[in-house]
Amino acid sequence: EFIYFDYDRYTVKPEYRDVLNKVAEWLKANPDYSLRIEGNCDERGTAEYNLALGEKRAKSAMDYLVKLGVAKDKINIISYGKERPVAQGGNEEAWAKNRNAHFVVYKK
Repeated sequence: EFIYFDYDRYTVKPEYRDVLNKVAEWLKANPDYSLRIEGNCDERGTAEYNLALGEKRAKSAMDYLVKLGVAKDKINIISYGKERPVAQGGNEEAWAKNRNAHFVVYKK
């Protein structure tokens, strides 16, 4: 599951609240599972800047889930910056897909 961000932003957009609500409900109903949120960026900007921005994106999603009642210790975050693009290409269509937080569920 992915949520996407505007250029140079890390605020959860209103259209992704339903996705996060579903993730939160699933996690609360499945206590044997945890979540890794991977923050990602498009190719623009320095590696250092994008690592920091990816972390802010992942943390923003985590904070939203915690407000919905998910235990913080069930979530860990990591930033890959611009190192793991999901779309190739130097255009807005590709960049928009790469500005994301990726949710990975795993068993404890």
